[in-house]
Amino acid sequence: MLTKTGKECWEEFVQTVEDCCSATEFQNWIAPIKALHHEGAEVHLEVPNIFVQEYLLENFKEHLANFLPTKPSGDLAVNFSVAAPKKKAAPKSQPALIDDEKSNPLFNPQYTFENFIEGPSNQFVKSATLGIATRPGKSYNPLFIHGGVGLGKTHLLHAIGHYVKSHHKRLKVHCITTESFINELVHHLRNKSTEKMKRFYRGLDVLLVDDIQFLQSRLNFEEEFCNMFEALINQNKQIVITSDKPPGELKLSERMVARMEWGLVANIGIPDLETRVAILQDKAEKKGVKIPQRVAFFIAERIFNNVRQLEGALNKLAAYSKMMSLDVTEEIVESTLSELFQKAPNKRVSVDNILKSVAVMFGVKVSDICGSSRAKSVAFPRQVAMYLAKEMINDSLIKLAASFGGKTHSTLLHAWKKISQQIGQDEMLRRQIQMARRNLET
Repeated sequence: MLTKTGKECWEEFVQTVEDCCSATEFQNWIAPIKALHHEGAEVHLEVPNIFVQEYLLENFKEHLANFLPTKPSGDLAVNFSVAAPKKKAAPKSQPALIDDEKSNPLFNPQYTFENFIEGPSNQFVKSATLGIATRPGKSYNPLFIHGGVGLGKTHLLHAIGHYVKSHHKRLKVHCITTESFINELVHHLRNKSTEKMKRFYRGLDVLLVDDIQFLQSRLNFEEEFCNMFEALINQNKQIVITSDKPPGELKLSERMVARMEWGLVANIGIPDLETRVAILQDKAEKKGVKIPQRVAFFIAERIFNNVRQLEGALNKLAAYSKMMSLDVTEEIVESTLSELFQKAPNKRVSVDNILKSVAVMFGVKVSDICGSSRAKSVAFPRQVAMYLAKEMINDSLIKLAASFGGKTHSTLLHAWKKISQQIGQDEMLRRQIQMARRNLET
């Protein structure tokens, strides 16, 4: 027999969960739910709309089972009812729909096309976004940008916003995260003002949506977004969407995936070594920190997953060097940033893989490296390949040397010693070998 009423059980849950989630999440999803007085073993909860009910069960079902009664089957003994619409909603203190320039959050002033460092991994995406900003709605509509965290997707969204506001002053441009869109929709559902929200969005000329992956498994929100999406596209309004995955890998409806694949799907990849160095030096210059090129390469070779990590490392290095009044050297970088250094996942490296990698790097044939030619254009790549084989493969010298067309172990050892000495004197060779190692390990 229950010793507490359903309402008391619910209040205990609310008090606990308030400490576990953000204030915005609590106000949007938990606070509007009311526990009604009800006799019997079930708890009766009144929700403002079906979206709140789905969110509660999707995100807090296991937590609820610790507070609310359950049925013999293990399911929650909860009854839901949707609150009757009020005749006139009282004014709320929550933020209303953004519909004027003063309330529109400013685009990040640093996220402009001029500040975006271009490289092979992002050149195409940068060109596509600049083309869209120049002629919104005329090409690549919608544009879907996907890539990992910290690679510049949000930067490019804001860059489009800056450009449109500066060069197309009559056009209405709006940038929003998917999470904010969901919270905004809930706010208008609670206030019976969804028509106001629809009018605002369908009156836009350029809509920029960040992190669409947060729309996954939220069918009702997805349907509302898809309706808005189609309304804008049908009016030739420009839409740009970012995600951590391409459309086909998102857990969204076929209808939504098809809409997002209508225009151009573009990937933004991890910047290569030279681009990472350029990014580091550009950001260091803006922070007033002097980083020698050799040190910039040293950092970029060890922090390579995304730009955000590079910037975080630079901030830490800048603070330390200024506080200690020290010049930035490789030794300072090693002692300050070593815990941030990244290591590619271990992978079994073979002589065949080394031969292919070196052949591509130096523009020679694998058969030449394993042949008997003593021409410098072939002999040097052979020595580099032998060096990498000894460094990366735990096998006998005799067995490794035999993989190079039957060479002797003394030949391989001689090559290893020669390249080891040359690395300390030849910066270009050192970088080539670092890149070859990383490619072979990933």
